[in-house]
Amino acid sequence: MNAAASSESQAELDSAILKLKQGAQSLKTMSLKQRYQLIDSCAANIPTFAQQWVEVACNAKQVSLTQTAAAEEILAGPATLLRYLRLLSRLFQDVEQVGAPQLPNAPHCNQIGRTCIPILPVRSLFDSLIFRGLTAEVWMTPEHDGQDLFAELPSNKNSLGNGKIAGILGAGNVSAIPATDMLYKIFHDGEVVLLKLNPVNEYLYSTFSSVFAPLIESQLLHIIRGGNEVGKAIVQHPEIDSLHVTGSHHTHNAIVWGANAEERADRIANNAPLVNKPITSELGNVTPWIVVPGNYTNRQLQSQAEHIAASIVNNASFNCVATKMIVTSSDWPQRSDFLARIETLLKKIPPRYAYYPGAGERFERANAGGVMPNSSNQLPWTLIQNATPESAEHLFQEESFVCVCAETMLPGRDPVEFLNSAVEFANEKLFGTLCATITVPKAFEQQEKFALEKSVAKLRYGSVCVNQWAGVVYGLMTPPWGGHPSSNLESPQSGIGHVHNTFCIKNFEKTVLRGPLCSHPKPVWFHSHKTANQVGWSLLKLYDKPSITRLPLLFFHALRG
Repeated sequence: MNAAASSESQAELDSAILKLKQGAQSLKTMSLKQRYQLIDSCAANIPTFAQQWVEVACNAKQVSLTQTAAAEEILAGPATLLRYLRLLSRLFQDVEQVGAPQLPNAPHCNQIGRTCIPILPVRSLFDSLIFRGLTAEVWMTPEHDGQDLFAELPSNKNSLGNGKIAGILGAGNVSAIPATDMLYKIFHDGEVVLLKLNPVNEYLYSTFSSVFAPLIESQLLHIIRGGNEVGKAIVQHPEIDSLHVTGSHHTHNAIVWGANAEERADRIANNAPLVNKPITSELGNVTPWIVVPGNYTNRQLQSQAEHIAASIVNNASFNCVATKMIVTSSDWPQRSDFLARIETLLKKIPPRYAYYPGAGERFERANAGGVMPNSSNQLPWTLIQNATPESAEHLFQEESFVCVCAETMLPGRDPVEFLNSAVEFANEKLFGTLCATITVPKAFEQQEKFALEKSVAKLRYGSVCVNQWAGVVYGLMTPPWGGHPSSNLESPQSGIGHVHNTFCIKNFEKTVLRGPLCSHPKPVWFHSHKTANQVGWSLLKLYDKPSITRLPLLFFHALRG
């Protein structure tokens, strides 16, 4: 698609904003019932267009519909979106009926005195069965005890519509991201949305226009295509009241402080940003996976190796949650065995088409001039062992956004001392604040709960996972998703603000996801899962019409994986 065909003129942009201004006024008076009816209407469209959605995404990424990788487009596309819509609808129904969101369980205080809000499993969507063995909770900031738990909630007297228009510059890698970002802005922040799709996934335009037709017809949403010039027009338009960006921190900084390095430095020094409208964002991350030394069984080592391998290869590694730095102990006797298992798994997984622009150049830089793409523009999964900040600073300070993962060693045989060092290392030496994972021996988790919770609290990340990949946190939709709240305009790190957060929790610091060392049944995001596609479609059918009668087929496919 050429730029002339996909870009809209300034007149067309102004016309779209005029309609959105009218929609912004109607949103201010929209009842709770009208809101969840709109949400339900969008949800009803997904089964009709899900196949088309998955097909265009797979085609663009050169993935066969029969490959395991096709499940990624089901799970991180229509299935995830349908789950979010069901949760949003439930939110407004709960507020209408009882005046507040209904949490899975009551808040509690953990061993280090932090107030924790359970957000998984959600009872209404059979989470205890689908996400068996996983729990998630939101940790409040140290000064908040959970008494004032929820953000301002909409009601029939207080709609939360503020008459404003948000401009969203959508992500090009995962199809659910621009959709869920848009829904968050409309139904949580009360702002209508001008959504610009990324040129990389403009192929979603037709599908999104059909799925979200109820929002478009209500003038709450307008979808636009185009490149940098269209993005600049949105950023600079006087009628756009706020911005949300998903991409790299370079894009964020160029919008806020300017594309020129000298200009940026001058503007930051003088606190003179180019845009004065509120801006939220989800940006990059050198995502760490810390492995606490201990005595693991072969089964545990293999399971955690597969978790890491899956986190690297998912979506051809074009994910901000892809593991980029494995942190191990140089004194851990099982280190070599563990890394060899990861290497073996990666060698068994066929390389993927590098669909994201600039992948070859980033791969060459991250891999220090290693093997380049083959004639099919495929890149090899690459694990660089024993990297150090002194020998390869870029691996620690730049998100490569390509299929290269590094491993670094820290000294320490004592698990508690090592974990303390690894936490400090991740906070101080690695770029980003989005998410991190810790693998911990079972005995350590049972006997050193205080030390583990203290380390989780210290990690300066928006999500911290124990034994599990942080991509799960994104897909759940109940947790807040975004960088650590310490970020700011001058140093956005992995972004400012958050999305999802379907329970409308405020005053939180991070999401904490916990799971077992060995997951059963096999996680559907593992590349070795034999029936991942069938599980994905069965899950979508369950979210379409949640019913216990849809569980047997889902479990049949899940157990065959």
